[in-house]
Amino acid sequence: MNRPSPHPITVTTAPRAVGHGCVNDIAELAKTIPLFPVEREMRVADVAAARSAAARRIGWAAIFLKGYALVAREMPVLRSWLTGRFVPRIATSSLSVGILAMNRIDDGTDRLFFARLASPDIASLPLLQAAIDRFATEPTERVFRRQRQLESLPQPLRRAILRWNMRSLSPKRATRIGTFSLSTLAGLGATNRFHPTLCTTSLSYGPLDAEGRCLVTAIADHRVLDGAAVARALGRLEEVLANEIVAELRSVPAAPAGAAA
Repeated sequence: MNRPSPHPITVTTAPRAVGHGCVNDIAELAKTIPLFPVEREMRVADVAAARSAAARRIGWAAIFLKGYALVAREMPVLRSWLTGRFVPRIATSSLSVGILAMNRIDDGTDRLFFARLASPDIASLPLLQAAIDRFATEPTERVFRRQRQLESLPQPLRRAILRWNMRSLSPKRATRIGTFSLSTLAGLGATNRFHPTLCTTSLSYGPLDAEGRCLVTAIADHRVLDGAAVARALGRLEEVLANEIVAELRSVPAAPAGAAA
């Protein structure tokens, strides 16, 4: 029989962290989407070597965002989503918008923000990295103004707005929800193999091993595409990283003297 603890158990409560509302909304709405993961172990040693030798720092997030957007340029289904309440149809955006999940310390608290990066396949890697750096360093009131405004609304209204945007035919749907997203914990030495998303596909990659390999996961909406298409997209992504991305990394010019980071 267990002996009673000499110290009584106490329970304390605290309000949920400010700004967690949108994250909770996405987690709840994602339950309505039949998401499934597809994984591929990619050899990216050449990418890592080209990145290390580049004249300017380019992060892995920028590399995967651009690489996947280049694949989406060839595969319109990666820019598509389900629309229509009574007669389901597939809508397709002419351009990709990547949504990057980004942790920021805001008022001394960890908060998850979502950076919108339009047409990452068109932007150069240095410009894409500069945009990511801006989201990572500038005041959240400035770079995440729309998200903070949404979080200030009552929960039912927030979810109604997100739910409407999910199935909207408006061209603004791509900029509000994104055509794909990226969430990773590789920088913390961890692998995030599944996460809620409102996008048709969402990427995650893990840390590189000693042989220059990493596990890449694509989470997909089964209502829009099947596993074979996702597997082909991951295979094509590995090719794009090894060719187009490596070539661009090797040609990245040095930053002008005195230029801001």
